[in-house]
Amino acid sequence: MSAGPTGTGAAGTDAFTPAGRAVTVAGLGVSGAGAARALARLGARVTVVDGGNGDAQQAGAAALEADGVAVRLGDGAALPPGTELVVTSPGWRPDSPLFAAAAAAGVPVWGDVELAWRLRGHGGRRPADWLAVTGTNGKTTTTRMLAAILAAAGLRTAAVGNIGTPLTDVVLAEEPHDVLAVELSSYQLHWAPSLRAHSAAVLNLAPDHLDWHGSMAAYAADKGRVYHGNRVACVYNAADAATEELVREADVVEGCRAVGFTLGAPGPSQLGVVDGLLVDRAFVPQRHRQAQELAGVADIAPSAGPAAPHNVANALAAAALARAHGVPPAAVRDGLRAFTPDAHRIARVAETGGVTYVNDSKATNPHAAQASLAAYEPVVWIAGGLAKGAAFDDLVSRAAGRLRGVVLIGAERHLIGAALARHAPDVPVVDLDRTDTGAMAAAVRAAAGLARPGDTVLLAPACASMDMFTNYGRRGDAFAEAVRALAAGERTP
Repeated sequence: MSAGPTGTGAAGTDAFTPAGRAVTVAGLGVSGAGAARALARLGARVTVVDGGNGDAQQAGAAALEADGVAVRLGDGAALPPGTELVVTSPGWRPDSPLFAAAAAAGVPVWGDVELAWRLRGHGGRRPADWLAVTGTNGKTTTTRMLAAILAAAGLRTAAVGNIGTPLTDVVLAEEPHDVLAVELSSYQLHWAPSLRAHSAAVLNLAPDHLDWHGSMAAYAADKGRVYHGNRVACVYNAADAATEELVREADVVEGCRAVGFTLGAPGPSQLGVVDGLLVDRAFVPQRHRQAQELAGVADIAPSAGPAAPHNVANALAAAALARAHGVPPAAVRDGLRAFTPDAHRIARVAETGGVTYVNDSKATNPHAAQASLAAYEPVVWIAGGLAKGAAFDDLVSRAAGRLRGVVLIGAERHLIGAALARHAPDVPVVDLDRTDTGAMAAAVRAAAGLARPGDTVLLAPACASMDMFTNYGRRGDAFAEAVRALAAGERTP
């Protein structure tokens, strides 16, 4: 962790004036459309390109054209003549032909986060501090926890970024924010070279999206970008050495500190857990001899039931970032109490026949599924979908002892099945050879047949959903609908 660049303010060298510039925006999604509209309002000449040409793209194009944005559908490869800047949506791969054409023409490529960072002081606005959150899993939960804590401290804030709220809209809002809780994906960080956060956290690091990044090293390097230029604190997971290594490699402002979080008792410069309490030994006057109680574990989203271990870790990371910004201890407690988890994240659906049914459809990779499985015992596990190049041996070997049975669905379920055969050969497995949306109801019925009173049936697929469903949310909804139908059937005389 070395002293390096300093953050630049509204009038710094990273400022950007869009008026009169010819900008090409890649992608018609939420971030692309938001960037296009923001740029057009600021006087840029904007062209949006998208390789699709379906009904959704046609509707999006019509809406943008009504706002004075040119749209070119069905061809996302060619660089429009005269382009001075390309702004890409997060999902576009680095090896896309459009970016090769931009590189050949000497045209820079920015992501939506880079654009928002460059525009944050536009028109004399007072730039808000950014507290950034990334990691393989837990980003959204931690970011929303952080926003709740900041709001409890009386700060004007918002949870933004990869969560779905376009950052360009937020940084250009008439009412300025004091501080932003910013969720950042590895895709977004890849295209954000100028970002210099107040403080940032990498929650964990495990193989994911390797088809996009090309290698684990490239994926980790993009995650590590979140620490570069941090001014106050680089928050890392003491149980994940890879996150601490990213801190060591980061080029930061002189005086920026490394702050760890742990589920055990914290050492100096750490936050941790002691006797059911979240405790701070980082942001106290005498951290080698003093500790500050922040909240109880029971204060973490109490309406959702007992906190799973990974959500305790998320709360500690959120608290560390908030404390780095000067938030008082009481606000940590009040914010965590007020926080409500998003849908499809360790969501209890129902209890029927003595069996609890839990929806964690958001567990779209093995690392997330591992955290989910660790929260329950014994478990009937519903898993499968699109593996995204992931391996499952480590996940299955760790979870084998708590599995009552497994129901497999989805296009690449055989990969999980093979890992079960190697590491949990005695666990009963139901392999549903179907990928239609009705398969979820069959999976729930099969899981109910394997479960015993006191068990948990857990949807934690460890895979993406697009082989069967529009997104993980629709997959989770299908699970919940099937569980409710099962419960209604059991209540029928």
